[in-house]
Amino acid sequence: MKIKANDPKLSTWVEIPENSDFPIQNLPFGIFKTDYLAPGAGVRIGDLVLDLTYMYENGYFDGLELPAGIFNQAYLNDFMALGKAKTREVRNRISELLSAENDELRDNFAVRELSMIPMDEVEMLIPVRVPNYTDFYSSEDHARNVGTMFRDPKNALMPNWKHLPVAYHGRASSIVVSGTDFHRPKGQTKADDAEMPSFGPCRLLDFELEMAFITCKENPMGTSVSAKEAADYIFGFVILNDWSARDIQKWEYVPLGPFLAKNFASHISPWIVTMDALEPFKVAGPKQNPAVLPYLKTEGSLHYDVKLEVQIKPEKAEPTVVSNSNFKYMYWNVNQQVAHHTSNGCNLQVGDLYGSGTISGPKPEEFGSMLEITWRGEKPVKMKDGSERKFIQDGDTVIMSGHAVKDGVRIGFGEVLAKVLPAN
Repeated sequence: MKIKANDPKLSTWVEIPENSDFPIQNLPFGIFKTDYLAPGAGVRIGDLVLDLTYMYENGYFDGLELPAGIFNQAYLNDFMALGKAKTREVRNRISELLSAENDELRDNFAVRELSMIPMDEVEMLIPVRVPNYTDFYSSEDHARNVGTMFRDPKNALMPNWKHLPVAYHGRASSIVVSGTDFHRPKGQTKADDAEMPSFGPCRLLDFELEMAFITCKENPMGTSVSAKEAADYIFGFVILNDWSARDIQKWEYVPLGPFLAKNFASHISPWIVTMDALEPFKVAGPKQNPAVLPYLKTEGSLHYDVKLEVQIKPEKAEPTVVSNSNFKYMYWNVNQQVAHHTSNGCNLQVGDLYGSGTISGPKPEEFGSMLEITWRGEKPVKMKDGSERKFIQDGDTVIMSGHAVKDGVRIGFGEVLAKVLPAN
């Protein structure tokens, strides 16, 4: 699919810092506020936010037949619900306004002063109201690592794993935006040598490096979305840190799986990078063996070559990189995830969030959780300040970032970060 706003030859009159995640080929959507502006929709370009409410109210989207007040809202749900064709028109129009040869905005300094706000003057908010949250388990390397640790290494994957995209329904209310500090969770745990469980702060707090997509279209309950149709339902992607309390999880997960070990906090990056913007960075996924059932069959390149990084920053110390992974390592692609999710007639909603599951690559430096990186704490990671980490400590800030590069164009997500406070 050829999308005008993705042209690698496009240049802009906006000053873009070197190695910025936000060139004119990106144009991600988010919700921001300032000391003088109520929450509303914006698009990021370089180190500036383009105020879409202002642009709409001053006629720059005339002709696109957008509903009144579509950008003057606290969430992007209604905008996304306009559909991929309409939101693509908006992104193309923004690209046109910011293009180097277009003088509509470039030469109107008064409008630029009011519509383009420096990032250091804005506060980013959660971009969508999340009605439902599903977390997949779609990285084979991660699933194999965990299965090797806790079960028989020869049978690390469960029998169903290569036949369907495994997932569970999580808690939507505790999904928060990057920069939201949170308290270490408390819960019930049981030591291997203890007769009875005890209650207290989690000791084995872990991050999970994930990507997540957000849906923009609904299907009626009782109907299914085919793998071929799935792209029409996906607006874009964010980076997701789906925190996990490993010691709480170990005790509670039998027989029903994740509960209190997962629902205390999940952080997402504030800018939604559209599926359209990521189109040039599609790559082929792994060969799926055994062959999948017909409803899960897909063709073409449906994975994304997005480089991912995780840093741990101890309090009053420099951050240390602990993981470099890639979104392309997924076994199941997002089209298959949507097709399976709706195969039983489940109805998707606008704003639903779908986590990829922890993304790990084949090499130890590409593992996506401390559980794997330190191999259950047996191989501690040394920080730049000389301290060691088996899991995440109070005062630590975990910073995740991701970007894709092709044909001289870098498209990124910015960061998702969060600091761990002591348990309440």
